[in-house]
Amino acid sequence: MAIATLPRTTGRRTSARRIEPMFYFLLVPTLIIFTLAITVPAVMGIVLSFTNSVGFGTFRFVGFTNYIAAFSDPAILQAYGFTFLFAAITVIVVNVLAFLLAIALTAKIRARSALRTAFVVPMVISGIVIAYVFSYLFGTSLPALATSIGFAPLEQSMLADPNLALVALVIVAAWQAIPGALLIYIAGLLSIPSEVYEAASLDGATGWRQLRSITVPLTAGYIVINVILGFKGFLNVYDIIVGLTNGGPGTATVSVAMSIFNGFGNGDYAYQMANATIFFVIAVIIALLQLRFTRGKAQF
Repeated sequence: MAIATLPRTTGRRTSARRIEPMFYFLLVPTLIIFTLAITVPAVMGIVLSFTNSVGFGTFRFVGFTNYIAAFSDPAILQAYGFTFLFAAITVIVVNVLAFLLAIALTAKIRARSALRTAFVVPMVISGIVIAYVFSYLFGTSLPALATSIGFAPLEQSMLADPNLALVALVIVAAWQAIPGALLIYIAGLLSIPSEVYEAASLDGATGWRQLRSITVPLTAGYIVINVILGFKGFLNVYDIIVGLTNGGPGTATVSVAMSIFNGFGNGDYAYQMANATIFFVIAVIIALLQLRFTRGKAQF
């Protein structure tokens, strides 16, 4: 009985598949541009944060002086407190409203496509334009309406009240950010097979039970993505604040990004670079903690 034998391989075993030259043609220029535009300036900024530089001219190294001063600066600590409070509140508002809207816009209703298009419009408008429009509404239209109906708390501009300015900023930021989160949630809801809901209905599951036991668990990955991207974006808030309050009333709504940018023009370049480095490290730590906490939950 003949025994089949495998052909003997000669020479070296072929290595990994050859990479096409087009890959390098597309990758290398991108890496060069990213390095020159992002990495090099970031490294230079970190180095200058250990100096007394004002952004030009000569400088000398001062060690951790800028970092020690930043951790004890009441203005910077207030900016961090406001920024994190704003980001936390806004990310909750955006995700709750976007998720509910996504459920409504994926239901069997008329004009779903038209409504989806209408809700996406705010996403394509510049933040500074949105801020100026809402500044007029909060400063003129809303007080006039409140005066006509006798609602005293809103008879003056929300932007002039330290207690209401944060609420106004959250409203505007959420109005702009909801469409992006909405699109992600719609994609997540449409990925759930309809048979799952049909089987749940046959088993007698109510709408609330289906939402709690099917919709939310099966869209957990999309929720994680929206929370992480939203929180990161809201930490960097700048244009909406400039257009609405410019940091006021007083310094009640000064964000970290705004304090850094304003400091660059006031001769505090190295000091604000230290502030920016601290902010970067905090943002990275938060992102790592979010990913660690949600690991295993972000499954699509």
